[in-house]
Amino acid sequence: MTNVFTSSIGKKLIMSITGTCLVLFLLFHMSMNAVAIIKPAWYDSICAFLGVNWYAIIATLVLAGGFALHILFALILTLSNRKARGNNRYLTTVTPKQVSWASQNMFVIGLIVALGLLLHLLQFWYKMQFAEFMGNHEVMLGETLVSPTSGSTFIAYYFSNIIFVIAYLIWLGALWFHISHGFWSALQTIGWNNEIWLARLKFASKVFATVICLGFAAVIIVFYIKSILGCC
Repeated sequence: MTNVFTSSIGKKLIMSITGTCLVLFLLFHMSMNAVAIIKPAWYDSICAFLGVNWYAIIATLVLAGGFALHILFALILTLSNRKARGNNRYLTTVTPKQVSWASQNMFVIGLIVALGLLLHLLQFWYKMQFAEFMGNHEVMLGETLVSPTSGSTFIAYYFSNIIFVIAYLIWLGALWFHISHGFWSALQTIGWNNEIWLARLKFASKVFATVICLGFAAVIIVFYIKSILGCC
């Protein structure tokens, strides 16, 4: 067990497992958010169903732990790689053809993803599930008091602001690169690394990342257009 946390392969394995679980959660979260486009009241019902029920709390704690491990080992591996290369990293001026841009900039992309997640947590999770957990039946959203389970109201409020719309779309762009590279890399680390499957996994990862990010982006854009048109 010690080798899992200390060896380079073990650290990559932990990152792969936690990353895969987080990507699957994103797929669920995107699917849930897409309901808000079809019928906001249905989305509010889902938010109320999840809320602070025991299964939602457990899932939140597991996700928080997984994300913390993912970030921790990403930092450890990045620092270890930099230390191992030493001054030699400054000697390389040409990126090998087989190394993708996303792979070369994974740490910066991951940092943008983490900052975007922090914004999302402050605007949504903190005022919804956490507020409900603290016993607040109403929270201040702008100048209006709303229920923590009224998820569609939060979406409509934040995505009527062009600054947040742009910020979230940039975040989704970084998320696309992170998933499209990280997902196939994670599966490769787990063991799906033969030449036949590697090309398929890379293609599938791009499709998967596109579906997830377009799904989130659709919610943002639709609600922004609604705010311009004055729709409910």
